[in-house]
Amino acid sequence: MIHPIPNGTRDVLPDEMRELRAITEAMRGVFERREYGEVWTPTFEFEEVLRRGETGVDPAYRVFDDHGHVMALRPDMTVPIARVVATRYAQAQPPLRFSYFAHAYRGVRPHRGQMREFLQAGIELVGAPGPDGTVEALTVLCEALDAVGLVGYRIALGSAALYPALLQTFAISEEVGDVLLGALAARDFVRLEREVDSRGLDEALLRVPQLRGGSEVLDEITGGEADGLRAIFVDLPEHVAQRIVFDLGLARGLGYYTGSVFDVLDPALGEPLGGGGRYDDLLGRFGRAMPAVGFALHVDRLHLALAGEERAS
Repeated sequence: MIHPIPNGTRDVLPDEMRELRAITEAMRGVFERREYGEVWTPTFEFEEVLRRGETGVDPAYRVFDDHGHVMALRPDMTVPIARVVATRYAQAQPPLRFSYFAHAYRGVRPHRGQMREFLQAGIELVGAPGPDGTVEALTVLCEALDAVGLVGYRIALGSAALYPALLQTFAISEEVGDVLLGALAARDFVRLEREVDSRGLDEALLRVPQLRGGSEVLDEITGGEADGLRAIFVDLPEHVAQRIVFDLGLARGLGYYTGSVFDVLDPALGEPLGGGGRYDDLLGRFGRAMPAVGFALHVDRLHLALAGEERAS
C-alpha cells in the first residue's frame, strides 16, 4: 500500500538523520563559541506579523485558530526573531546574537532544492551596523561551513541597494522599475535585456547587474553601495576574503533586505545553499529600530553538497 505525504515534504530515515544531525551539531558548536544564543519560536505566527515583515514569499499553509485569527507557518526565522527582539528584549543593550535550527515553510512548486518544508540553520546579529556587523556574519558563516567539512564553496556578495540606486540615477518610474527588479530577482537576464532594449533605457541597467568577479568589478561602479562593499571586503579575515566573489546583480528573494546581501554557492549543487544580508529597517516595523544582519543555511542542500564533494574526491 502507498500512503502519500504532502507535496514538497519528505521522510528522513535514520541513516540520513544521523548525517544531518552531525551537520547541525558542527554548526551549533561554531555558533556557541561565537556566543550566539539558540532560540526557538512557534512554528505558527499570526499572518499579520509575517505581513509586517514583508518577506515577499507566500506562506505554504494558512490555518485559523479557535478565535478566527489567520495564522501561517513561518517562511523563515528572521521575522519571528525580529518580533522576539521587540517584545522580549525591548530594553536589552545591543548587539544581540541569536542562532537557530528550525523548519521553515514556503509556498513553492516542489522540485529539487525547492521544498515546502525545510530545515534552516542560521544566525541573526541585531544592533551591529555595517560594515563590522556584516564582516562578523560572513566570518561566522565561513566558520560554520568549514566546520561541517565543505571545501569548494564560494560566497557571492552584492548589495540589495545597488540596482534601486541605479534605477533612481536614470529616473526610472516605479512601474518600470518593478518590472526590471522582477527580472533581476529571477536571474532572467534575457528578459532584463529585452525590457531595457524595448524601452530604450540606458545599457548600464543591463551591464552593471551582470558584473561578477573579484574586487576589481567594484571599479565599474560608484557611490555609497560600492564604498560599502569595499569596506566589508578590506575588513574580512584572509580565509574569508578568499571565498568572496562579487555579484553586482545579486537580489535575494526576501523583501526586507536593505544593503549587502550574499549567497553560498557550491559547484556540487546548482542552487544556493543559503545566504543572508542586512535588513536594517525590519526591526523598526516591530517597534525597536536597530540595524541587523543574518544568514540562513538550507541544511538539506548542504547535505547534498557534502555528498557531492565526497563522490568527487
